[in-house]
Amino acid sequence: MELSMEMTPRVEVEEDSDNNKGSMWDLDQKLDQPMDEEAGRLRNMYREKKFSALLLLRLAFQSLGVVYGDLGTSPLYVFYNTFPRGINDSEDVIGALSLIIYSLTLIPLLKYVFIVCKANDNGQGGTFALYSLLCRHANVRTIPNQHRTDEELTTYSRSTFNEQSFAATTKRWLERNAFRRNALLILVLVGTCMLIGDGILTPAISVLSASGGIKVNHPKLSSDVVIVVAVVILVGLFSMQHYGTDKVSWLFAPIVLLWFLLIGGIGVFNIWKYDTGVLKAFSPVHIYRYFRRGGRDSWTSLGGIMLSITGTEALFADLGHFPVSAVQIAFTVVVFPCLLLAYSGQAAYLMQNKEHVVDAFYRSIPDRIYWPVFIVATAAAVVASQATITATFSIIKQALALGCFPRVKVVHTSKKFLGQIYIPDINWILMILCICVTAGFKNQSQIGNAYGTAVVIVMLVTTLLMILIMLLVWRCHWILVLLFTGLSLVVECTYFSAVLFKIGQGGWVPLVIAAAFLVIMYVWHYGTLKRYEFEMHSKVSMAWIVGLGPSLGLVRVPGIGLVYTELARGVPRIFSHFITNLPAIHSVVVFVCVKYLPVYTVPEEERFLVKRIGPKNFHMFRCVARYGYKDLHKKDEDFEKKLFDSLFLFVRLETMMEGCSDSDDYSLYGPQTERSREALLNDNVNTASSLADPTISSIDSIVQIKSPSHANFTSRSSDRTSSQAEVDQTEFLNNCRDAGVVHIMGNTVVRARRDSRFYKKIAVDYIYAFLRKICRENSVIFNVPHESLLNVGQIFYV
Repeated sequence: MELSMEMTPRVEVEEDSDNNKGSMWDLDQKLDQPMDEEAGRLRNMYREKKFSALLLLRLAFQSLGVVYGDLGTSPLYVFYNTFPRGINDSEDVIGALSLIIYSLTLIPLLKYVFIVCKANDNGQGGTFALYSLLCRHANVRTIPNQHRTDEELTTYSRSTFNEQSFAATTKRWLERNAFRRNALLILVLVGTCMLIGDGILTPAISVLSASGGIKVNHPKLSSDVVIVVAVVILVGLFSMQHYGTDKVSWLFAPIVLLWFLLIGGIGVFNIWKYDTGVLKAFSPVHIYRYFRRGGRDSWTSLGGIMLSITGTEALFADLGHFPVSAVQIAFTVVVFPCLLLAYSGQAAYLMQNKEHVVDAFYRSIPDRIYWPVFIVATAAAVVASQATITATFSIIKQALALGCFPRVKVVHTSKKFLGQIYIPDINWILMILCICVTAGFKNQSQIGNAYGTAVVIVMLVTTLLMILIMLLVWRCHWILVLLFTGLSLVVECTYFSAVLFKIGQGGWVPLVIAAAFLVIMYVWHYGTLKRYEFEMHSKVSMAWIVGLGPSLGLVRVPGIGLVYTELARGVPRIFSHFITNLPAIHSVVVFVCVKYLPVYTVPEEERFLVKRIGPKNFHMFRCVARYGYKDLHKKDEDFEKKLFDSLFLFVRLETMMEGCSDSDDYSLYGPQTERSREALLNDNVNTASSLADPTISSIDSIVQIKSPSHANFTSRSSDRTSSQAEVDQTEFLNNCRDAGVVHIMGNTVVRARRDSRFYKKIAVDYIYAFLRKICRENSVIFNVPHESLLNVGQIFYV
């Protein structure tokens, strides 16, 4: 059945009068899946950030395959992109090597590994992790759907400010203006879109560069053959994504470690064989001579030098898999020295073979180990591409959680690791674009120009976000913030100015890709925001609901109606539309709100909040299911069961806690000791056994509140009365659930007003409408049976 209505949102905002009817109670639930002792031990060690030396080394080894694949394959193409028209002077090689050495030192080593990686969100890295940190420390979210109990989550960590501090001033400056909040969101989206572009360009340039080794050993081979080989590898890579990386990820670290040892060893051999004089490039004076000698050509060659630090942003984005100390050890002990040796070895070879700059990496390999190195190089390129593709999936998932991306199918590919996901639609889009880039450009130079543009813009976005992190989260002194900002912007703006010269030579590709994704993401977010504002402005007052009486002016038929809404407070407009157009309503009505918070995960035992709406005889409840940006809703196959378990537990606890407090605004959410939890379970085990398994740890976050004015709460007669009322309530709910459950969902259509400007009409009536048509329905995401679904249609104008 589908009902429809047409309206415009009211200007005034109604009071949320149901806030005084009772407070939200947090009801916890334990994961049904058992956790083995090893997994539990590792998780506890991650939480405490305490690692044995052996475990830390093992984690550092594993991080090589996940974090450093992209950065490690850069030697395949850096020198060719730096000198696309050949080398005129051998001293230019020394100058370029000096730039590479100090770029690797300043950006990956000092900025990212030792500073930016510390700005993680409980171990999670990336642009969205920085944004979630800012959202917790300042009210900068554009969709205000948070409740005060959300701040009491164990993963919702934030610091307080002194009102006179510079951090507090910055916070007020950000919150005061909606334009600044929108600008911050757009900045995050720009960085995200550029990372998606990185996910397209990394496989293209890595696989194409690795495949180019075939032609080096067979000079007469056509370039088209190399293109075909690269395309075949790319098709195979993207076609295997649905299997996930869980089964083959154990190979990644050995492959990348072998790759680093090979390029480092070959570098030492080439330095010894060709020219040890390249080591003078460690003196920065050669950078000055390089620019003075080459002028504009030397300046534009920075676009090629920039490729030596590509993969640095992926280093931060993939941080969630490993502790910061393991990532730091892997970089300083293995990655950094091996890269320096590899580039120095290629420079030594080019000092005597300037004409081989096009294939500098493969030409510098000793003949006896050429094919083994070629195989390892191809495998390393695949690993680097795989890590970038997986990171792109995670970015899309995070954007989806923030309401900035259309609803797409998300598949969980591993039962062990929550972060390993697969998004089919995005996968095929990436594959098509990646093949188009590879076959369209046909050479590394133009792809390298595009790649450099994407990377430098992401770095600039990270720097700007880090300024706010240092002020609001770390509360650093403004001099330190100024020092970090100045050094970062000088280096990155220098690279950015050089990249601008290559916009017409391939650098436009990531800009076009990013612009397309930015339009999609911002228009979707705009539509989502307007829908939320419409529901907020047109929600139904509790006075109207109470005035209808317990029957709501209708016939209450057996069953439970689950009304899905985006509101965490208040009664949605679709409910009033429903009861004014139909003659009957279910005996029990539950308003279900699924919302995402600016935290990386919400523990399973803290996921649900349950609240009663109106008097008891109305049998109306609200259940809020909370998720973090890393959580996957699809994993909750028994979501409905967990929801009802929470509802039954709420009724049991509500009966137990009646008369425990004189306040209308008390909360049962908060920390509790093990002793009080056990006491509560022991005192009520008989009552609990009739409702749920007594092993459910839903009491973990329940505070038992007792008031002296109700000291006779534990008397025998009260226990009998409470137990009887509890049985009556739960029996009623069980009977209603057995009678049937109906899922009621709103189908809101957004339209632009007739007097709107043309660009708004295009955005809302065409782009947003098209995205709504092709995206997944909420009923599919929530696993709602089709025969139990009831849609309520609404149209409103913005």
